[in-house]
Amino acid sequence: MKTRLLIVTMVLLFSGLFKAEAQTLESKYGLDSAKTILNASLYIEMVKQGNYKEALTGWRYVYRNAPAYQKSTYINGVKIMEGLYRATKNDKYIDTLMMVYDNRIKYFGKDRKYSTGWILGRKGGDLFQYREKDIPSVKEAYAMMKKSIEMQGLNAEAKVIANTMEASKVLVQNNQIEAEEVIDNYLLFMDMAKKQMDAETDPAKKDNINNARLNVEQIFFAAGVADCETLSNIFTPKFHANNNDLVLINKILRMLNRQECEDGALYAEVAERKYELDPNADAAHNLAKMFIKKKEFDKSKEYLVKSIELEADADIKADLHFKLATILLMQGKYSDAKSNALKAAKYRANWGQPYLLIGKAYAAYSKNYGSSPLEKQAVYWVAVDKFAKAKALDPDCSEEARELITTYSKYFPRKEEAFFEGIKEGDTYKVGDWINESTKARLTE
Repeated sequence: MKTRLLIVTMVLLFSGLFKAEAQTLESKYGLDSAKTILNASLYIEMVKQGNYKEALTGWRYVYRNAPAYQKSTYINGVKIMEGLYRATKNDKYIDTLMMVYDNRIKYFGKDRKYSTGWILGRKGGDLFQYREKDIPSVKEAYAMMKKSIEMQGLNAEAKVIANTMEASKVLVQNNQIEAEEVIDNYLLFMDMAKKQMDAETDPAKKDNINNARLNVEQIFFAAGVADCETLSNIFTPKFHANNNDLVLINKILRMLNRQECEDGALYAEVAERKYELDPNADAAHNLAKMFIKKKEFDKSKEYLVKSIELEADADIKADLHFKLATILLMQGKYSDAKSNALKAAKYRANWGQPYLLIGKAYAAYSKNYGSSPLEKQAVYWVAVDKFAKAKALDPDCSEEARELITTYSKYFPRKEEAFFEGIKEGDTYKVGDWINESTKARLTE
């Protein structure tokens, strides 16, 4: 009661300040400045206390009679309507909630930070949340959120993107939209997340973006349109109807690549057609991936080499060299594997995987090196050196590197064998042939 009396007193003291201003519905203080300030002060106090029922009368006066008064009229209006809906489950409060958002757009839609696009995202999100079982409402909410994302671009809120993806899942499962629209949403949102990650420098914000990306992926997989068979059923007739459309071809390949569907008949057709229409690095890489899946490694090497020749991006070039090195290692072409691994490391700094691969190539070659048991075992010294380098360079490799170091250190030469070869712990030792590395002797008991 004391608070209410204080508010009334303050309003009476200051109300005279606004008499000179012409008062209309569209003016800041509405038709009656004293009543506007009084009702605003009273309802705001009730909102702070969580007393939404008592706040309603004062809020309604300001909303109806001074709609341009304050942005907080609409912020508090959302709190009041949501609070009353939770208390009563009366659907009329959701209808009013939607009108609150509409009026905020009308009077404050040009706000620099919270513009129309932002407001639409919140409106659509609330409509979806409160009426997710009503398909017409979900469609309406989905359209609002799509418009919000279009307007906001990379400033779109993560929760709006997630809600849009969730709504598209509901709609496709109820035969309201085509599966391809869900796929388009997914590709758009993943592209947005990548651009946001690339532009962000704050680690905490990067984590938030990544969590949002993972949320979108989870929803997409739950929508039931992501498996290889479904993708093939969706895109095969579209591709056959227009196999000269590079936009369509690129979209198909992106989805099939993301879902690791490179071994299907559709992938083969689309990848080969892309290479015919536009024989660039990406097209060659797609064919290489297809032949890897088919275990036709000589053909995959051929297209990896072509892709490397055509590729300008250093980071992608690193991946291509590493893939080629992996195939060469598997084929026992250890020297060539090392050469490509070193090129991969050159194109991407502080990447440990190429050094793990080189160490594995050394270890695999040990049986072919030298003539004495000690010479063969000495190769494990340089292999472990590479594993240690990978561990020091790249935290992502540390666990695998530790395991490899532990495994291969067991095969170091024994002190007794080294003694007869004139080698002591810590001596410098040169491993020749294509390996061509100097190292320190390490001996076991």
